[in-house]
Amino acid sequence: MVIGLFPELDGPGGIQRVGRHLAAVLTEFASSRGWECRLLSLNDSRELHRMTIGGREFVFTGCERAKGTFTAAAVRAATRKAKLVLAGHPNLGPVARAIRVVAPRMKTVICTHGVEVWEPLSRWRRHSLRQANLVLAPSRDTAEHVTSQQQVAPARIRVLPWALDPQFESLLGAGAQSTPTRDFPSGRVILTVGRWVATERYKGMDTLITALPRLLTTWPELQLVLAGSGDDRAWLEDLVEKNGVERHVHFLSNLSSADLAACYTACEIFALPSRGEGYGMVYLEAMACGKPVIGGAHGGAPEVIQDGVTGYLVPHGDPIQLATALQTLLADPVHAKEMGVRGRQVVDHEHRFQNFAKNLKKILRDQCES
Repeated sequence: MVIGLFPELDGPGGIQRVGRHLAAVLTEFASSRGWECRLLSLNDSRELHRMTIGGREFVFTGCERAKGTFTAAAVRAATRKAKLVLAGHPNLGPVARAIRVVAPRMKTVICTHGVEVWEPLSRWRRHSLRQANLVLAPSRDTAEHVTSQQQVAPARIRVLPWALDPQFESLLGAGAQSTPTRDFPSGRVILTVGRWVATERYKGMDTLITALPRLLTTWPELQLVLAGSGDDRAWLEDLVEKNGVERHVHFLSNLSSADLAACYTACEIFALPSRGEGYGMVYLEAMACGKPVIGGAHGGAPEVIQDGVTGYLVPHGDPIQLATALQTLLADPVHAKEMGVRGRQVVDHEHRFQNFAKNLKKILRDQCES
């Protein structure tokens, strides 16, 4: 028996997407050994769910936010000679730690993502990380935060980069629709993707809006598209109005996966000048579409974007530096396309789902056999 614990699997968001990747590979790993795999989701509806990722099917049970039910189900599973438990988020670390009471020889693996480990966690969550057999991090930057902020020994941490989503790969393979939603503007377009919430203002969408007037003096028909959703849209719209760029900024929400893939395909440049992405899945998506990317020179972005090769890295919150990087790409479309080609090659060679699956299964095998 192997156990997977997740905050949520049937929902939008990067953590949910990574969780589905982990669940699919964990199921495949258990099946290859003739073991049972029990997957539990804290926040999903209380029923049996069935999903497929990259041709790999997995089944999980939702607990509808009932923490007691979630923990009790995990304990019952652990009593069935559980070999390993994988917690898909540090917040579930205490549950993974607690169920070792009934399976003391069971190995514990906890996954981290980024922002949640930038500051010290609560006492029990931090203790669970320190006591885990292995902590996974998607980037060296996140691994360093796990060491410095959570005091986890470096020897217990393994960097496992997340992968491009197989569904996104299939959309590109089938050829994303030639035109995205009808609200997508024509002409030269800068695209950014992310949630519009106050807790994620560090992503730098406000800096993109502030930098836009500097670009419009040379390219008066330039457009900026913000794809996402959230209750912080009004704050961003106020910035748009203050900078006098209402005609050049477009908010697109409630996009399907196919719509979003089409937006990536239709844009000229992708930019998210974030202060600290744990990894930056959106950079991979843009690179897979052959687009030059601009990210913040912080967090995990420098481990995805090769500065001057596949895009540019800029200081967070600096509209002048951001405008300069965008000007460089806009002024030389041939160079920008070459960057996009190199970015696609990097994704093809290093960030496909099969590479992630292979590396994760090796980690799981090493833990179960040690």
